[in-house]
Amino acid sequence: MSVRLQNYVSDKWVDGDGDGAVLINPVTGAEVARATTDGVDMESALRHGRMVGGPALRAMTFAERAALLSAMGDVLIANRDRYFDIARENSGNTKIDATIDVDGGSGTLKYYGAIGKGLGDATVMRDGGLERFGKDDTFQAVHLRVPVEGVAIHINAFNFPSWGMWEKVACAFLAGVPVLAKPATATALLSHEMISDVVGANILPAGALSLICGSAGDLLDHVDRRDAIAFTGSAETARRLRTHPRVVEGAVRFNAETDSVNSSILGEDTSPGSPEFDLFVREVAREMTVKSGQKCTAIRRALVPVALMDAVTEALVARLGRTVVGDPADENVTMGPVVDHTQRRNVLDAIGRLKAEAQVITGDALDVVGADAEAGAFIAPTLLRCDDPEGATAVHEVEAFGPVSTLMPYTSAEEAFALAGAGGGSLVASVFTANDLFAQNAVLGLGDSHGRVLVIDEAVGKLSTGHGIVMPMCVHGGPGRAGGGEELGGLRGLRFYQQRLAMQGNKDRVMALADAAVEIAV
Repeated sequence: MSVRLQNYVSDKWVDGDGDGAVLINPVTGAEVARATTDGVDMESALRHGRMVGGPALRAMTFAERAALLSAMGDVLIANRDRYFDIARENSGNTKIDATIDVDGGSGTLKYYGAIGKGLGDATVMRDGGLERFGKDDTFQAVHLRVPVEGVAIHINAFNFPSWGMWEKVACAFLAGVPVLAKPATATALLSHEMISDVVGANILPAGALSLICGSAGDLLDHVDRRDAIAFTGSAETARRLRTHPRVVEGAVRFNAETDSVNSSILGEDTSPGSPEFDLFVREVAREMTVKSGQKCTAIRRALVPVALMDAVTEALVARLGRTVVGDPADENVTMGPVVDHTQRRNVLDAIGRLKAEAQVITGDALDVVGADAEAGAFIAPTLLRCDDPEGATAVHEVEAFGPVSTLMPYTSAEEAFALAGAGGGSLVASVFTANDLFAQNAVLGLGDSHGRVLVIDEAVGKLSTGHGIVMPMCVHGGPGRAGGGEELGGLRGLRFYQQRLAMQGNKDRVMALADAAVEIAV
């Protein structure tokens, strides 16, 4: 039975006008919900967050904000099994897919709760030590980080309706900033139910959290310089939002995580049967099939020494051949559908563009277990091979946001790093090697064009969380095409929601003022 998703603004649940957008079950194509923001007063929602939620959060110490995050995490954990069902129904998730998303949300809240507990009774942060301006120490300065006094507007992507929402909330709340969350409409059911449970637990200060389900409408018409916008989605949408007149006029803070044609590199020192070779094959196949390849961090380009191309191709075809596509309700299924038919068409179109420069190795045939292949949004795991990556363009530019990856050869380490950089800026690259020099050169060669580099050898292979898993301890973001943003990374994740303030004056007065505001130097 279809449900109608309400919006939570100004501490009230509000129904939007009109029929709304349809959310479907991507396994069956059946309608599961509708969402609309038509008629919602966005200006009042932002004003309420600034005037009510902001002061309430800023008055709390880091330890108190941390306790709030931990309590929110407890609510999510208590409802974990129900969220798994929702993730299967509205996103087509397998249990593994849902675990990554659901537990990623509660786990990140708990992680930032632990950070905040350690910051104690302070309300702002000292950023570095004292800076002297003369021969004696009379005139000095100290930098503080203070919360912005607006609203954190979070425009999230469809692939992680839990983790993508709560990781942003965790950083904003710990910094002392209220949130207005706008999940992608296609998978908004899980976000809606989670926020409904948190609101129902009566643990939030008034005005701290708002939710809109459906179009953003005229939301950005009402932002000002106090607000902060964090966006996850396509580069095209990010450009449109960045250049909105109100965003430009107010120089509104804007963080983006966008398209990313990520790569993984198999080291020159490997050979068939070596631990790093096997780990590489396992990881490429896993990144293609977990979440049906719908991860901004997934491996889109697999770079292999030219002499190993045939061996890697054979190994990947064999491993992908064990993938069972179908209804995630069937315990034998290991990969579900993409989120809807629009995304299915987008992925198939992208594969068509890639086929101009690469040949399909496997993925032409689609067998579906427990569901109708036409009614559902299913795609076969598709591996392509491009033997001339230096002369190609599409393989470095087209992101097929589904179970798709392209194999390509390299003839030297320098060429491998250059090919990885040809993606125009990526969130993550991984390197599978037991050779320390190759690993060192990879980090240096990839650093300018990537936000994160994962180095894997046999010792860490069994412990690694994987190429595509974003941990709250590490920076998440990347240059260029990846959006130029930065989030998470422990305390670094708070910086986007804080103003860096230089406080100058007499040393004793500066120290007294700083000590009154903050008890811990960061």
